[in-house]
Amino acid sequence: MTDHNLYSNQLLDQKRLSGDPQADEFIHYVFGDPARRQLLQQWMAGVSGAAHLKILQDAFPGFAFIDKATDLPDWAQLRLMKAGAIFYARHSEIIMSLLGLLSLPYCYNAANGAMVLYLSELIRKQTTKRLYDTAVFVWEVMGPDAFGKDGNAFEEILKVRIMHAAVRYYTLQSGKWNDSWGLPINQEDMAGTNLSFSLIVIRGLRMLGYNVSQEDQAAFMHIWAVVGCLSGLDEDLIPENSKKAQQLDIIIKQRQFSVSAHGQELTKSLTAHILSVNKSKATANDILGLMRYLLGKEIADMLAIEAPELPAYKLTLIKTLNLLKSFKPQGDPKQNYRTAYATFKTQNPELSKRN
Repeated sequence: MTDHNLYSNQLLDQKRLSGDPQADEFIHYVFGDPARRQLLQQWMAGVSGAAHLKILQDAFPGFAFIDKATDLPDWAQLRLMKAGAIFYARHSEIIMSLLGLLSLPYCYNAANGAMVLYLSELIRKQTTKRLYDTAVFVWEVMGPDAFGKDGNAFEEILKVRIMHAAVRYYTLQSGKWNDSWGLPINQEDMAGTNLSFSLIVIRGLRMLGYNVSQEDQAAFMHIWAVVGCLSGLDEDLIPENSKKAQQLDIIIKQRQFSVSAHGQELTKSLTAHILSVNKSKATANDILGLMRYLLGKEIADMLAIEAPELPAYKLTLIKTLNLLKSFKPQGDPKQNYRTAYATFKTQNPELSKRN
């Protein structure tokens, strides 16, 4: 068995030099002409829907990743995707909290990859808007019918894929990029981000006391594998099971996690945002203490998240309440999803403009 060598340094070194050739070629073509660029910008700002996708396909014929934007990979299993969406609907509120408390700071610790976010300044200067955009993306791709004919998943994913290629283009043009960091938004960093939204979320749920079965984990990981594939992630960086996902996470962490001033600054913007929108009774120390617990002392220290350790009794209380939640009757997943998403939108009024 050569299983432990599945993800080698040699493979990942190559992946750092690779972006998304199809989308990159498209962006070079579009940005070569002001009229084409304007057309794309208008489309990107439009509201998702089947007819809207057709506008892009008609405007820019012959680009395979656009023509085939609604094709699922041949290994996608609709049954697993459905189960993954049901799992999300059941835990959507806490999963969305974990993105801020765990997934995003986890990504910021990959110093070279985080440099893209730092240089583009979006996350520092418009933290709230960028985080809402990320949250909406997750809500849209995790909906019960997201990949059905009335869902927006395919188009939302295509928009992110095009946006990543545009960021790659602008970052390389900026003259501020150092090639030793790899390509901006390269395959290794995309793989790490995908894991932080899937594997790392499951890890966070378990740390908070939720009872997550192997079946639920496999289903949630599968839906994110499909999202990753449609986002332009190479299939050899999409782990086919949780064990391989953990191996990939470990090697990316060994290779990429390091202390960086920009990683700490991104984390500072993030925690300031989380504390500013906090409507619960939790204090700043409680929230930052929870982040430290979820990330682990080593990573939290690297990101300079400073707070006293969360008292054991508080952690026990959180875990006990969450474990009890795991056993309560589920109700209708579609209704759960719609109610939770509607609540999210009312809490974030700037979103109502989008929909």
